[in-house]
Amino acid sequence: MAFERLHNFRDLGGYRTHDDRTTRPGLLYRSDSLGKLSGADLDRFLALGIRTVIDLRYPWEIEAKGRVPEYEGLTYHNLSIEHRPYDQEALGPEVPVGRYLADRFDEVAHDGIKELRQTLEVIAADTEAPLVFHCASGKDRTGLVAALILGLVGVSEDDIIADFALTGLATDRLIADWKADHPGRSPRWPGYGQAPAEIMRLFLDGINEQYGSLRGYAEARLDVDDDLVGVLRTRLLV
Repeated sequence: MAFERLHNFRDLGGYRTHDDRTTRPGLLYRSDSLGKLSGADLDRFLALGIRTVIDLRYPWEIEAKGRVPEYEGLTYHNLSIEHRPYDQEALGPEVPVGRYLADRFDEVAHDGIKELRQTLEVIAADTEAPLVFHCASGKDRTGLVAALILGLVGVSEDDIIADFALTGLATDRLIADWKADHPGRSPRWPGYGQAPAEIMRLFLDGINEQYGSLRGYAEARLDVDDDLVGVLRTRLLV
């Protein structure tokens, strides 16, 4: 579905798993900030029937930029998975995009254990209505959560990486949003808003080296067991 102000909203349905099942369309979405919803965009969003929103941003980001508008039947969770804020725009051009962001993903995977576990529990608990999770640009924190969920239900690493890289289609609009908020300026870091596949590949390589797989990471760090994975697969796969 196309939105005017949401640039990185998409359905996580349609991915094949290792046992030849498929992620269920129209049930789990990822997005950039839903604080931008208004007017016709809000009408389009409401038509999807989403009843649960997981906002992965810091509380101070929500205070500054707003959150999803209230509507009847909405359950809203603020689960800030990142604990060490950093300013991508302020990075120098010498900072490598792939390695730098893969290292930040690894930080979040280990700092945000409590919130990541809660995120999985929320997704597993809501058995009928569609759900969306998001951060500011829908790229890094959202990309990590998407990778974790897809990995746990059995989607291949190649498809996880491809899904992450789809954010590249939104990069120009995300940069335009930044420039609109900072008149007369451009981001200093060439990597701002970029989502090359290398970021996710390096992150997954690190997880595999440490834990063997995303499933191994989830078991070791998030206390994810077969029961929780089974519930996620029942809810999210057809």
